[in-house]
Amino acid sequence: MRTILTVLLAFAAGILTMLLLPGRAGLPSIASQPTSSAPASSGSSVPNEASTEAPANSGDDWPNAGPTPEQVLYAQPRMIRDALAQLTPRVAGKPNLYLLAFAGDSSEDVFRNEAEYAAQLFGKRFGATAHSLVLENNPASLASHPLASWSNLDAALEGLGKVMQPDQDILLLYVTSHGSEDHTLLVDMDPLPLDQLGADDLAGILALHKFKWKVLVVNACYSGGFVPPLRGPGTLVLTAARADRSSFGCGSDSDITYFGKAWLLDALNRTPDFIDAFKQASGEISQWEQKDKLTSSEPQIDMGSGIAEQLALWRKGFTPGPKVAFKPAAPASASSSAVTQWSGQTTR
Repeated sequence: MRTILTVLLAFAAGILTMLLLPGRAGLPSIASQPTSSAPASSGSSVPNEASTEAPANSGDDWPNAGPTPEQVLYAQPRMIRDALAQLTPRVAGKPNLYLLAFAGDSSEDVFRNEAEYAAQLFGKRFGATAHSLVLENNPASLASHPLASWSNLDAALEGLGKVMQPDQDILLLYVTSHGSEDHTLLVDMDPLPLDQLGADDLAGILALHKFKWKVLVVNACYSGGFVPPLRGPGTLVLTAARADRSSFGCGSDSDITYFGKAWLLDALNRTPDFIDAFKQASGEISQWEQKDKLTSSEPQIDMGSGIAEQLALWRKGFTPGPKVAFKPAAPASASSSAVTQWSGQTTR
């Protein structure tokens, strides 16, 4: 039913787009449009994208110029394939770790900052046995990263399952977004019809992909509600708050959340041990909350059998590199050139 509804909504969005743009008989050939030399916002070698003005009513977060919502939806299968193809090669004979970062809300750069920093941190600090893939919703990175959506999450997990060694390798899913009291994560790239992601939904997606070893990090308010459905053998679950508490540090005036700064930026730059890093981060967050007179978020940890030992075996396979500095991504308003260009590739 969810798949049928998503298809219908996507079809309706495409029809609406064509109605709002008189003279368009259908989706133009992206390959036929001119390209420009404007750099991608991430500073990577992502191909430049062709310019097409978005509909005027696309949504508050949609760039004024850039790919249309229909073009973005059309490009997702290709972008997922490209992201999987760009993973660094697996190191044979050792446990490898695969980070899948998911930044759900497009309205605040803080979530994009964390997802992209996590990929940089793992790639530079944890050696060749760490591999990263980023899904994010942000108007400044529509051309450089696949969307953080239910469908892309499922597709990315399927792709990772094909390159990972099932008995040795570890999946680390880092999810960052707003969370609600009913334990649902905000998944938003307005006006695209993206499904929201509840605790049981996330557990259901993961159940479709048989990863023996998992580290699941949910950085959101009320994220402790994700622990019961996600816990299990071979699984470490970390959350930024308990089930009935808010976490802090998001908002347009923040570059990184409390939990993101404490666990990713501070603790993991001191130790590669995720469990020790969580203990350090929890203490640091508590100090900040006391100083700011905030109700304690109480980050949660749940450790399934065997995962601590498998993580220790992974850590034996590399020598940690130097600390990785945090540099926030340029905000959407300062990165508009990145979204005015859309790929010349049109394959589904």
